[in-house]
Amino acid sequence: MRAVDFFHIDCAATLRRLYVFFAMEVGTRYVHILGVTSHPDGPWTSQQARSLLMKLDHRASEFTFLVRDRAGQFSRSFDAVLAGQDIQVVKIPPRCPQAHAYAERFVHTVRSEVTDRMLIFGQRHLRTVLDEVRPALQRTKTAPRTTVAPAAARPLHRRPHPREDQAPPSPRRTHQRVRKDSLDLQVSTTPLFWNPAGVAAPHSRET
Repeated sequence: MRAVDFFHIDCAATLRRLYVFFAMEVGTRYVHILGVTSHPDGPWTSQQARSLLMKLDHRASEFTFLVRDRAGQFSRSFDAVLAGQDIQVVKIPPRCPQAHAYAERFVHTVRSEVTDRMLIFGQRHLRTVLDEVRPALQRTKTAPRTTVAPAAARPLHRRPHPREDQAPPSPRRTHQRVRKDSLDLQVSTTPLFWNPAGVAAPHSRET
């Protein structure tokens, strides 16, 4: 399945609005920049559809549906070109951009990551910028996701049970508190010299 759409860019120098026509392969998120013009009409859009089918060649038969909106640029000749390759055109409901989610997501990415961060000076400059950043944007969208094993599938690491010939582990000692009164300074009332005979204590020599 493919999705096609337009998005516009305003040039900084000429103040002219340019329209970018692109097609996205929904399965792989690969984007084809079909053309850039300031006047997108029915014949121009139909010609870009023919160019896309010629570029895809035999791969055009791999896609059976093409999703587009109801803009005036998509005329009956556009649908006829695709019908010639057995590709059915699917129109989204009016005023329902959610039905065109893949294309809208790409437009949002281009604007937030590229065009809103730099000034575009003309049609050639815009085409060059899109050709350079398109591979980087596609690698971001198609990057493989890493899967994480669910919690139930992870092995549980438990402590092994003691064998019969081993002593059971000693229980943990409870938290021991030191009584406050044991830290108080104990003042002794006993004299420094015990003198039962009443002899005067010797004094230190005077130097």
